[in-house]
Amino acid sequence: MATELHPQAEELLHRLSADGVPPLYRQSVADARETFLDLTVPSDHSEPIGRVTDVEIEGPNGTIAMRVYEPEDGGTVEEPRPALLFFHGGGWALGDLETHDIAARALANAAGCVVVSVDYRRAPEAPFPAPLEDCYAATAWLADDPDLELGEDVGIDAEWIAVGGDSAGGTLATGVALLARDRGGPELVRQLLVYPAMDHSFDTDSYTENANGYFLTRSDMEWLWDEYLETDLDGRHPYASPLRADLADLPPATVLTCGFDPLRDEGRAYADRLEAAGVPVNRLEYPDMIHGFLTMLADPEWERAREAVSDLASDLETASGK
Repeated sequence: MATELHPQAEELLHRLSADGVPPLYRQSVADARETFLDLTVPSDHSEPIGRVTDVEIEGPNGTIAMRVYEPEDGGTVEEPRPALLFFHGGGWALGDLETHDIAARALANAAGCVVVSVDYRRAPEAPFPAPLEDCYAATAWLADDPDLELGEDVGIDAEWIAVGGDSAGGTLATGVALLARDRGGPELVRQLLVYPAMDHSFDTDSYTENANGYFLTRSDMEWLWDEYLETDLDGRHPYASPLRADLADLPPATVLTCGFDPLRDEGRAYADRLEAAGVPVNRLEYPDMIHGFLTMLADPEWERAREAVSDLASDLETASGK
């Protein structure tokens, strides 16, 4: 029997339709960014956390802003914390530190790790590979300076750094893992990938089954890829489309996919390819969910989002041994 759409997801889709929210691909980039902010930033809820600090570093192409989330019980020099470099979703063009603030807080608290959210340059102002190079620069910098210039009390374990993200952020996390392997560092211990986009191609069954009606559409993804890439040729590059890469010697991965998501099958295919390359994978399947549900954490009715945070955090905790 086919899985049914979760009632919470169904209610959201009905509400968006009733409110007359236009599809992303029919909006300008500026308007789509505002729409995404409206959908993801809570007006009256912010999960408590130990400490939040905004920092800036000088990357090879300018300043990169980051937000550091320390869990409520904090780390110490004597017992340093694992760290997760988190790259937000939004199709490489939308999203920012604010749209994923609540997800970063929740992951830091649930996993007991320090989450470093990266405000990479976005397309179309900065197309591929600019966002990826920012994410890699931030990762390399953290590995070199685990105290984040905030003092030793941050307590990051420089030997345990993971990369992760949702949607386009998952693509960037995988790209960072490939760059780290190909450039000889930094050493990464895990990829945490939430419904990632893994190929500049639209020929999977899930792109047909979920082309319309489930929040993220095929037309949205075609538009977002067009904003991200300067040419279609760039879409064949393995750092843009990791399914086209040699995946040997990458860090173990957690791959979360949703049943009602155009990107479902490429996430599954990436997990398959990793396993074929000898890379350990943990698959998290949410067959009744839509793309983007992790960013619905501000609504207490979305227990599936909280379950996903718990599942992701459990993988991080198990991998780190903390």
